[in-house]
Amino acid sequence: MNAQRRSTATKPAKSAAPSLLPGRVTTLGAQLQADGVHFALTAPHAQAVELCLFAADGQTEIARLPMPTLRDGIWQGVLPSAAGGVNGLIYGWRVHGPWAPHEGHRFNPAKLLLDPCAREVVGRYDGSDIHLGHDPAHPDRPDPRDNAATALKARVVADLPPLAQPRPAIDPAQRVIYELHVKGYTAQHPDVPPALRGSYAGLAHPASIAHLKALGITTVSLLPIAFRADEARLQHMGLSNYWGYTPIAWSAPETRLWSGTPGSTPRSEFRALVDALHAAGLEVILDVVYNHTAELDPLSGPTLSLRGIDNALYYHLDPQDPSRTLDWTGCGNSLNLNAPLVLRVVMDSLRRWVTEFGVDGFRFDLASTLARGTTRVNNDFQSDGAFLSAISQDPVLCNCLLVAEPWDLGPGGYRVGGFPPGWLEWNDRFRDTQRGFWLQHQNAPSEFATRLAGSSDVFHPALRGPHSSVNFITAHDGFTLRDLVSYAHRHNHANGEDNRDGHGHNLSTNNGVEGPTDHADVLAARARQSRALLAVLLLALGTPMLLAGDELGHSQRGNNNAYCQDNALSWIDWAQADVALRDFVRGVLALRRKLPLLQSHAWWAPAPTPSQPGAVWYRADGQPMERADWERDDHGALMVRLSTASQQVLILINAEGQEVPFTLGPGSWILRLSSDNGFVNLAQGSQNGDKTLQLGAQQTLPPTSLLIATQEGPARTRSGDPLA
Repeated sequence: MNAQRRSTATKPAKSAAPSLLPGRVTTLGAQLQADGVHFALTAPHAQAVELCLFAADGQTEIARLPMPTLRDGIWQGVLPSAAGGVNGLIYGWRVHGPWAPHEGHRFNPAKLLLDPCAREVVGRYDGSDIHLGHDPAHPDRPDPRDNAATALKARVVADLPPLAQPRPAIDPAQRVIYELHVKGYTAQHPDVPPALRGSYAGLAHPASIAHLKALGITTVSLLPIAFRADEARLQHMGLSNYWGYTPIAWSAPETRLWSGTPGSTPRSEFRALVDALHAAGLEVILDVVYNHTAELDPLSGPTLSLRGIDNALYYHLDPQDPSRTLDWTGCGNSLNLNAPLVLRVVMDSLRRWVTEFGVDGFRFDLASTLARGTTRVNNDFQSDGAFLSAISQDPVLCNCLLVAEPWDLGPGGYRVGGFPPGWLEWNDRFRDTQRGFWLQHQNAPSEFATRLAGSSDVFHPALRGPHSSVNFITAHDGFTLRDLVSYAHRHNHANGEDNRDGHGHNLSTNNGVEGPTDHADVLAARARQSRALLAVLLLALGTPMLLAGDELGHSQRGNNNAYCQDNALSWIDWAQADVALRDFVRGVLALRRKLPLLQSHAWWAPAPTPSQPGAVWYRADGQPMERADWERDDHGALMVRLSTASQQVLILINAEGQEVPFTLGPGSWILRLSSDNGFVNLAQGSQNGDKTLQLGAQQTLPPTSLLIATQEGPARTRSGDPLA
């Protein structure tokens, strides 16, 4: 069978191509060294591997060189520098072995394969069926067509020079994450030169960075920038996987986000972006997708890399039917990080992003999949499993910022709070509670208060800090904030899936009109809701995450799954920015920095201690909350007083549908924020016209609004003072 498969692929014309020399290669992929290029490919089940070299056009195969050494499951060889032109060399792999899907093997040397450790990719997957490993008409047979001319290939590159900028040191309690898409952020930015818009260089432009700094952002979280292969289905509709969650080369920056500026490369331009953000004092984390690849499922997906290199090694296979992959990601396959050789590929990739490009950390997509199982039989989530254990002891990665999306689609995959100490986790309970509380007038006050106070019920206070919870109202996946208060239903028809895709349970509201309107009362209600949600997000205990464009009123016209919309629907429209909302966000974040109680390193306690702020909860009438008050799901008005020895902060919350009077405690309370009208006061005292709330006064809050007041000095303890 193997000899037959060798003969089906068109061989290049004979030439004086050099041979690969045996040698002990220590780096996976292609590493340029003084004596030549060291090549290594992990494929323990393969029977033979050929390194295929290509001309500068990236299409003409000029040589096939048998890999001389198989050592510990890794094929190794050295291309001597005497061969000439080794830097910039374009290459791919042909891997020989049995075509036996029932055993998990899908070797087909007619298919040129991309190095999973590629550092720069040449070409683009075009979605044609010549890239299927199986015969389209007979899925049980290998496809004999040679796809080398249009297959993805890797380029040999030299290491980038050492990092120039020191990494910023961000206090975890002061961290503010801003999730953005490299292209979407600048594609329509009027102050970014047209040639740079939508690129790494565009995001590095001073105008782009100025907005982040003015807002008060500390940490930029980039949607995936690893090289991707768009699904054939999308390509046939003229769409693409804009978000980038179809990776095929984990260590290579996406070429479509490169400006093409002469003298630069995707690698150098991305590194320059990280340097520019670091120079501005901003952290950079990457959204990385190591849970699945763009090869999708074996029957409909292409054979671009891992499937043809060693399918039985790289993917979780169904033990009952190894011709099928286990799919906990919804993308057709799941990567098997229990295999040490596969784990090494991923760990090498992560270290490259840190050591060569300078990134400060990662947000791991569907992180539960990465932590599943220690064997192919036991696929449960393991907090001490191979991947999480490897990260915890790695000297490069253990001190990085690590953020988990703590769920996947498999059994027991919802693991919020289940990741080890040191990890941050997206907290969808915060998202759903805030949406339900403010927009649907549901959820008991106890649930709201727990989320506002850092979700200590989820993140074990003895082991985790309050910043472990990444609080968010919106993210790339779902409605934007503007759409959350403007649409009761998703409108995803442009995605070509008959509006079946995307979340169906959004806890959103249209305030009486679906979509755009010129009704003043509807617009006022939407603006008030937006400010209240932003205020509670940015002031709650934990790590706030803001979706790029929410502060500008960005709308996707009701599309809550715009993953394939690389167009003006997704791109931020800076010309239509809501300047008042932007300024409100700036003010809220500035107030957060001004008031240490709102960025505590410690969990809130019932009473203040030298190391913990105190938190006492009250009804709107100023009386302490009792058990029955906490469980009333029709009750959305309450107060919390935070206190230390030097300051008190009073937060008034009215999530009800009508105005509510609040009774304040003794002393003069200084108004610091009112979400109702966007008022933010950064001054410490009552001079210069600052508003002061008088002792015993009733302060009426409009519906869906939040108010913050402060008082200097410790809390009074006179009996009879409800708020003392």
